[in-house]
Amino acid sequence: MNNLYQISSVEVGQHFYWQIGGFQVHAQVLITSWVVIVILSGLAVAIVRDSQTIPTGSQNFVEYILEFIRDLTRTQIGEEEYRPWVPFIGTLFSFIFVSNWSGALFPWKFIKLPHGELAAPTNDINTTVASASLTSVAYFYAGLRKKGLSYFGKYIQPTPVLLPINILEDFTKPLSLSFRLFGNILADELVVSVLISLVPLVVPIPMMLPGLFTSAIQALIFATLAAAYIGESMEGHH
Repeated sequence: MNNLYQISSVEVGQHFYWQIGGFQVHAQVLITSWVVIVILSGLAVAIVRDSQTIPTGSQNFVEYILEFIRDLTRTQIGEEEYRPWVPFIGTLFSFIFVSNWSGALFPWKFIKLPHGELAAPTNDINTTVASASLTSVAYFYAGLRKKGLSYFGKYIQPTPVLLPINILEDFTKPLSLSFRLFGNILADELVVSVLISLVPLVVPIPMMLPGLFTSAIQALIFATLAAAYIGESMEGHH
């Protein structure tokens, strides 16, 4: 157990922590995550406050995004079951999308910390694992809520011989979600950082455009897979 504890305490790079009671809080992630939350909350308040019967401008754009998320959720979960899950999928997509873009558009590195440096929330494995864990809780909840304890019968379908593989599948889903998102965002920020350090600032700007596109695609993939897993848990094992 001591060896396992030592392995779990290994860190890569320097990090900035807040000491709250007997706990160490990863401040880098909290700071950038709250910036993203403030942006999303401010946008929501501004749209709701000035909402009109016939949408125009920013309201029209936000309603288009909401319709897109609704259609995505309906496609993956189904016509009868999708409505309660639109807020969850929409929150995941919005948070990950803005987090990803913040890494490319915000000058985080100009904000100096005593240790470590700021970056996009999704540039940290803690954020992506937390998002993937929420997805796991959601699809277990969806399956149990609809099927009760009979939900666990999927693990022995189509044959009990597949029980270990079916159980392993539920562990690999959050791992795949979290590491895919983390790896892509980290790689994109590293490439841009290296280019900026080697050449003038204006040269890496064209390289940031594919990064913005990739960041948007990663948010879409995460939300689509989350909705697909929830739909699968309510329909049965495939």
